[in-house]
Amino acid sequence: MTVEQIKATIASIPDYPKPGITFRDITPLLQDGDAFAASIEYFAERYRGSQITQIAAIEARGFIFGAALAKALNCGLTLLRKPGKLPGEVLSQRYQLEYGSDELQIRADSLDKNDHVVIIDDLLATGGTVAAAVQLIEQTQASIQEAAFLVTLDELPGEQKLQQQGVACYTLCRF
Repeated sequence: MTVEQIKATIASIPDYPKPGITFRDITPLLQDGDAFAASIEYFAERYRGSQITQIAAIEARGFIFGAALAKALNCGLTLLRKPGKLPGEVLSQRYQLEYGSDELQIRADSLDKNDHVVIIDDLLATGGTVAAAVQLIEQTQASIQEAAFLVTLDELPGEQKLQQQGVACYTLCRF
């Protein structure tokens, strides 16, 4: 399956969640076994043979791609979660949203200086969430190889924000 065929399974929902926004819905891709498997294989091909020890997946849809990619690469999966979802000692990073703020957490013992990490999420828009993920992972002293996304919205500054943090990006489908 080609990247264009995968991209064709991502629905465009106009005026959702508010007028003027085109929502990129990955649900049809997830429901299409061939498209989902192919998207994971494209990610796996990119990182196979590298020194990746952990996939850091951002809650919630990043978990879907992160778990499948970690299995394909036979490496670990580290979860980046909203507050109050992880037991034990956690590291936290607040970040700004368009209308307010939010927070991501990681278990303090999840990663260390020997880990080589790919951060994964389903979609990159403004980059606030993944920028917070980068800051969290940097606190653990793990090295970030790249941030990977099924979808990047090119009209928004997410990729530029990550590049300013020194993090390379890989995207399967651009809109």
